[in-house]
Amino acid sequence: MKQPANIQKLEEVLRSSNSAGAGFMGTDRRNISEIIDGDIVELAELKIAVEQIVGRMKEITDAAVPALGCWVQAGRKLEAKAEEVKGQVSCPWPDSAKFAKRVTYVRNPESGQSMKWSDLNIHLIEKHNFFEGRGAMFRIEPKELVKMLFERSAEK
Repeated sequence: MKQPANIQKLEEVLRSSNSAGAGFMGTDRRNISEIIDGDIVELAELKIAVEQIVGRMKEITDAAVPALGCWVQAGRKLEAKAEEVKGQVSCPWPDSAKFAKRVTYVRNPESGQSMKWSDLNIHLIEKHNFFEGRGAMFRIEPKELVKMLFERSAEK
């Protein structure tokens, strides 16, 4: 099925290495709709809403920002730290949103699990249901994110 021109243009931007390292799509050959639909299905299977995920991501980032560069407690089992560099990064969708170049690192010392996300990742998930394509530098696997954020098994 042929995609509308505006979706094709967006996909070109997302695949461009000019926008973010290896692009927002990484090595994923699926189209943008297939990526988003696949991740939404995973969340539905886990019985969790995007709003819950985004709320927890923001909460953890907000806890880490005041201690910039230092690890802080961010839940019963989680530690987080935020690192920031000068400048802003723009959302690849045509919504003109801009975000600080900040990365939040989260770890569970007990399980050894760790992950990272940017402020832009939070926006992409919240506004566009986009966790990025497989192989992208900042791809977040929904099951792993849920497991980390809510300290539960992702095999529900």
